[in-house]
Amino acid sequence: MAGRINDDDVKAVRDAVPIDAVVSEYLQLRNAGGGNLKGLCPFHDEKSPSFQVSPSKGLFHCFGCQEGGDTIAFVMKIDHLSFSETVERLAAQAGITLRYEEGGYNPTHQRGERIRLVEAHKIAAQFYVEQLDGAEAETGRTFLAERGFDQAAAQHFGVGYSPAGWDHLTRYLRGKGFSDKELLLSGLSQEGRRGPIDRFRGRLMWPIRDITGEVVGFGARKLREDDNGPKYLNTPETAIYKKSQVLYGIDLAKKEIARTSRAVVVEGYTDVMACHLAGVTTAIATCGTAFGGDHIKILRRLLMDNATAEVIFTFDGDAAGQKAALRAFEDDQKFAAETSIAITPGGMDPCDLRLAQGDDSVLKLVESRTPLFEFAIRQMVTRHNLETPAGRAAALDEAAPVVAAIKNIAIQHESAVQLAGILGILDTQFVVKRVAQLARWARERGGAGGRGPGGPGQDRRPRTYEAPAAPQAPSGPALNLRSPAHRTERELLKLALQHPGLVSPAFDAYGIDEFTAPPYAAVRRTIMEAGGAEAGAEDTSGYLARVRDTAPDDSVRALVTELAVEAVHARTVDEVYAGEQLVQVRLRAVDRRVADVQGTLARLGTGADPERYTAVANELWVLQQYGRALRNQGAAAL
Repeated sequence: MAGRINDDDVKAVRDAVPIDAVVSEYLQLRNAGGGNLKGLCPFHDEKSPSFQVSPSKGLFHCFGCQEGGDTIAFVMKIDHLSFSETVERLAAQAGITLRYEEGGYNPTHQRGERIRLVEAHKIAAQFYVEQLDGAEAETGRTFLAERGFDQAAAQHFGVGYSPAGWDHLTRYLRGKGFSDKELLLSGLSQEGRRGPIDRFRGRLMWPIRDITGEVVGFGARKLREDDNGPKYLNTPETAIYKKSQVLYGIDLAKKEIARTSRAVVVEGYTDVMACHLAGVTTAIATCGTAFGGDHIKILRRLLMDNATAEVIFTFDGDAAGQKAALRAFEDDQKFAAETSIAITPGGMDPCDLRLAQGDDSVLKLVESRTPLFEFAIRQMVTRHNLETPAGRAAALDEAAPVVAAIKNIAIQHESAVQLAGILGILDTQFVVKRVAQLARWARERGGAGGRGPGGPGQDRRPRTYEAPAAPQAPSGPALNLRSPAHRTERELLKLALQHPGLVSPAFDAYGIDEFTAPPYAAVRRTIMEAGGAEAGAEDTSGYLARVRDTAPDDSVRALVTELAVEAVHARTVDEVYAGEQLVQVRLRAVDRRVADVQGTLARLGTGADPERYTAVANELWVLQQYGRALRNQGAAAL
C-alpha cells in the first residue's frame, strides 16, 4: 500500500484546482448570486437547481439531498474514487508532485486501480492513433475516406487502428509497467491460451471518453472479411466503463450543449463525426446500448431542465428506427426539455446523408425535426383503420390518455384539437371533451396517468412520481427555522464561517450554550476546536478545511458545509449586519438567563439566606443592565 499523502500536498491540491472548474465538467452552472453558482444536483434527481457551488470557499452543497464538501469530496463521490485516487488525479491535472509520509514519492505501480486503468486507456489511445499511419492500417484509412473523413477529422476524434497481431498492445503496455492483471481488468486484453492477448485486433478504433475527457473505453469497427467477430465490438463493462453511463462525443459536445440548451442524439460514432463536421456540434451517441435513464441524467445536468431546452433524436425511417423512436418516447417524461425527432430521408443515417448531399443536408435534417409527442401519436393512430368509425374510435381510445396526461391545460387543449385533425374527426369538441374527461378522472384517482407530451411549460414527470427521500438531517432535535432564535443563530454561524473577520473576536467569546439548537451548538463547538473565528480571519485559505476536518461526525461536517455555502440573508454583508446578529444571539441568551435567575429568586423567597439572596439579586441586576445596554447600544455593548 502507498503511504499517506503529505497534508501540505493535499492542501496544495485543494487550492490549485478550482471547485467550479471541476464541477462544471459534469454539469452546467449558472449564477446564483452572492458569488455562488447553482446547477442540477448530480447526486439525486431534481427538477429545480438546489446544488450550489461556492468558488471562493472551495465548497459545494446540495440543499435537496444534503451532499456537500470540497473539490476532493465531489470527485470522490461522483467518480467513486478513494481519497488517495482523487488527490492523485487532481494533482496530475494541476501538475503537483505528491509526497508520501511513508516510502517517499509514490511509485507508479502503487496508484489506485481506477487511476491505473485510465492511464492504460490513455496510452492505448495514443498507441492506436500512431498505428493508423502504418501500412497495415490502409483499410482503416480507406474506410474513413469513403465516409468523408480526412486525416484531420480522424485526429480530432482520436480515431486509431489496432494491429491484427495477437498481442501488440499487450506487450506495449507491459513495457509501460502495467501488470497482466491490470490489462485484463481494463478490458484492453483478454485471457488467451498462453496468457493475455489483445481484445481488439485489426479494427478501426474510436476512443470513448467520459464527460471529463478521460478515455474509459473503445469502440472497434470490423474491417477484414476473415474477422468473425461482431461488426462493432465495444469494451466490456469495467471499473471505469459502464456503457449505460457514457455518451460518445459528450466531451466535445458538452459546452455547446450547455450554451445552446440543445442536444442531438444519433446512433453511431461516424454519425457523431459527420454531425460535428457539418456544424451540429451538440451531437452525441450511445455506445452499443439503447438510450436510457442514466444517459438522460447526464443530459439533464447539462441542459439545466429549462423550458426552452431541447433534445433531438435522429433515427432512420425504417421499422427499426421507428421502434427506437417510440422507445425514446417512453423516456420522454423523464425530460423537462422538449423532445423532438428528425427522421433521415431514404433510410440514410447522418453520415450517409452528409456524404451524399453535403453538410447543409445534416443541418436541415436537424432543423426539420418534429415533436416526439406528435410523432408518437401519429405512430399510434397508423395502427388503426381511420377510414372506419370503429378504427377512429379505437385510435382515439389509445391516443387520448396520452394527451390527457398533459398538465398544462392550454397545451392539452391544443393537442386535443391536433389529435382530432390527425384522426379525421370533424367534431373537434368531442375529442377535446373526451381528453378533458380522462384528465379529470386521472386527477380524481390521485394523479395516476399516462406520460406527458414534450412541450415546454408543463410538469413532464409521470404522475406516479415520488421525490427521492432526503437523507437524515444532523442529529438532535429538528431545527425550527420559523423560530427567530434559530434563524439568528444560523445567520451568525454563516457569518462566522464565511466572514470570520466580521464577527471576531467577539464571536469566540460566545458560549456553546448560547446556541439553542443542538446542531448549531455542535457547529459552534467545532469552530472553537478548530481555533475560532479569529484564527479564520487571519488565515482564510485553510480555515474552512480545518473546521470541516475538526467536525466530530459526517452530520456536523455536512451542516458546516451547508452553512458555508448558503447565502447570507442581507443585501450588504458588513460589520453593521454582523453586529446585529451578534447582539440578537447574545441578547436572547441574556434574556433566558434573566428568566432563570428570576425563577431562582422566586423559589428562594423572603426567608432565604440573606447572603445567598443578595448574590442572586445582584446577578439579576447585572444581567438586566447588560440587556438594557445591548438594546440601547447594540454591538458597542458586547
